[in-house]
Amino acid sequence: MANLCVVGSHAVNGVAAIHSEILKATVFRDFFEMWPEKFQNKTNGITPRRWLLLCNPGLSDLICDKIGEDWTVHLEQLQELKQWAKDPAFQRAVMKVKQENKLRLASLIERDTGVKINPASMFDVQVKRIHEYKRQLLNILHVITLYNRIKRDPSAPVTPRTVMIGGKAAPGYYIAKQIIALACAVGNTVNNDPDVGDNLKLIFLENYRVTLAERIMPAADLSEQISTAGTEASGTGNMKFMLNGALTIGTMDGANVEMAEEAGEDNLFIFGMRVDDVEDLKRRGYNAYEYYERNPELRQCIEQIRSGFFSPGEPGRFAHLAEVLLQHDRFLHLADYDAYIEAQQKVSEAYQNQAKWAEMVITNIATSGKFSSDRTIAEYAREIWGVEPTWEKLPAPHETV
Repeated sequence: MANLCVVGSHAVNGVAAIHSEILKATVFRDFFEMWPEKFQNKTNGITPRRWLLLCNPGLSDLICDKIGEDWTVHLEQLQELKQWAKDPAFQRAVMKVKQENKLRLASLIERDTGVKINPASMFDVQVKRIHEYKRQLLNILHVITLYNRIKRDPSAPVTPRTVMIGGKAAPGYYIAKQIIALACAVGNTVNNDPDVGDNLKLIFLENYRVTLAERIMPAADLSEQISTAGTEASGTGNMKFMLNGALTIGTMDGANVEMAEEAGEDNLFIFGMRVDDVEDLKRRGYNAYEYYERNPELRQCIEQIRSGFFSPGEPGRFAHLAEVLLQHDRFLHLADYDAYIEAQQKVSEAYQNQAKWAEMVITNIATSGKFSSDRTIAEYAREIWGVEPTWEKLPAPHETV
């Protein structure tokens, strides 16, 4: 069907720059060589009216006080905020709004789950469709690693962290449902361990939906965008988090690449293999056991999953997930584990310096203007549909033109 679509269409586009290049180089290479003029890129966007003005009025008011109100339809004007990125008063105001949003979300989570979380902890969030390529399993491996470190030395200093994972699995997707079950089981263990206390929590956010996202995005400190490089077409959750002042930990995949270009890589936490590295590893042959054998922390995590440590009533419940990671992993979780853990350590260290963190937050907000759906739709209009966007309102149904 994709081939028929290319033949029958006058324009073909990917939804992020890296996605468009992959289409031209691999999936539709023959068509691109035949009709290069057909192929374009249209990076996805989000509407700032819903994903900032409506869901984060506190931050919206701060922005309006600084640069006026036109940014809601000209999101590129957020660039003007850069001049206050190092201003201590503006930093405090932005972080105060963030803390108020975190308190509201913490109250909602306690009401819905019964788990009391520390609103002063870092809110580390991954919300998206549950799928192996999005690598929620890598996130869970990090939580287990942190848990084991706390258990080895409960008195060691840590950066308190509340990890939230949310999303839905396709009805027949067994592995995705197992990932949800594992997240819940690990959370049950971690959240009820007195040695851990408020230093670490794992919450699975049930029934993830737009109305819940409107509460999550403004409260998040860290946005998890950790898909295997080359597998995510674009994503828009990463844009919503960026616009609301969450910092991104992510691979160079999907729109993360363009976010890093806009904000600068030093204002994100980029880790792991790039697309070429992934292709090279697959050509050479990926052996998960090599990573398993040489890293004791990783080996302990996988053995805990396999042995039933997190499911004592059903010891073999998650054994299949361990086997997937070791024998049938198309998405190379273990190859990126070391780099991910190292990047997460940098996140923890950065969060301790709240002035620097706030500067990075403001820089991310200020450079998120490219990711407005207004820009995306205008590009579709001009470059694909051949019409010029206009601000003129359509006539009311009873009026004539």
